[in-house]
Amino acid sequence: MSLSIGILGLPNVGKSTLFKALTKKPVDISNYPFCTVEPNIGIVEVPDQRLEKLVQISKPQKAIPTIIKFVDLAGLVKGAHKGEGLGNQFLAHLRETDVLLHIVRCFQAENIAHVDGEINPHRDIETVKKELILKDLETVESRLQKIERDVKQRKKEAENEFEILNSVKEKLNQGEMAFEGTAPFFLLTSKPQIFLLNGQEKDISEDLKKELEKSDWLQFDLREELDKSELTDNERKELGLSESKLEELIKKCYQILDLITFFTIVGEEETRAWSIKRGSTILEGADKIHSDFKEKFITAEVLNWKKVVEIGDWKKCKELGLLKNVGKDYILEDGDVIEIKI
Repeated sequence: MSLSIGILGLPNVGKSTLFKALTKKPVDISNYPFCTVEPNIGIVEVPDQRLEKLVQISKPQKAIPTIIKFVDLAGLVKGAHKGEGLGNQFLAHLRETDVLLHIVRCFQAENIAHVDGEINPHRDIETVKKELILKDLETVESRLQKIERDVKQRKKEAENEFEILNSVKEKLNQGEMAFEGTAPFFLLTSKPQIFLLNGQEKDISEDLKKELEKSDWLQFDLREELDKSELTDNERKELGLSESKLEELIKKCYQILDLITFFTIVGEEETRAWSIKRGSTILEGADKIHSDFKEKFITAEVLNWKKVVEIGDWKKCKELGLLKNVGKDYILEDGDVIEIKI
């Protein structure tokens, strides 16, 4: 499972700056709205010291980490749900992502225009929220019209859907996000959301922190992070700069969907990290590795990564009888190293 993170926010808040810092890809960072017309897409490896340590002992030809896909979209503006700016294109791309990463401008910079003329993070958050809600209302109302005929014919499935959608519609009309339980309807407000406050600590007001206290949020100076990303570790140390915070963001994005990581070691060929939803069975893990593994599954052997590193060799762990033999109903744990028997 590779996560897809949609970077959203108003124009000129730092979306493309973040994208460039994360992916090292050249993108257009300009002081005018809609310089990002088509979405920029970049793949970022999830940093994981456990994989690094397993690679040190297994010395494989290939080491494959888990990944996150970041999608940098055009700036959202008032009326986007009606197609203002690049609204329809923007919201269509956003619907395909797993998590919304909302960049909120908190920094002051006279040379960088704000689409509404002044810096006001509270207003900006509300603007984006309203556009997501209005687009979802449009989606819900459209779906209600489509199933109206089936509801009149008393089809049970349609009646259940009709009831859920009307409940969601009521919440949206009250200015609330849809949140859990509505994923099958591809609603934007049902997606997990992280707020990234773009500015220095002094730019973040206590009122804003209080507003977001029940939300997932991080504070970065994205221009500073971009500058750091273009330096080597030694260059950062020589300049007395702190470590980049980008790893913190990547891990946050990875964790918000409650995913865990398991590992496979295939001799000298490959050591690999795999992401999967917490609570998944080893049979579901086998399916991720290869569909044949799920169909032909007999049993599996499992050991926590720490023990593998302690012993220093996967084969030796087998010889010492440390591996646990498990069946298809075994629930994978974060950090399991597994071998499927077919």
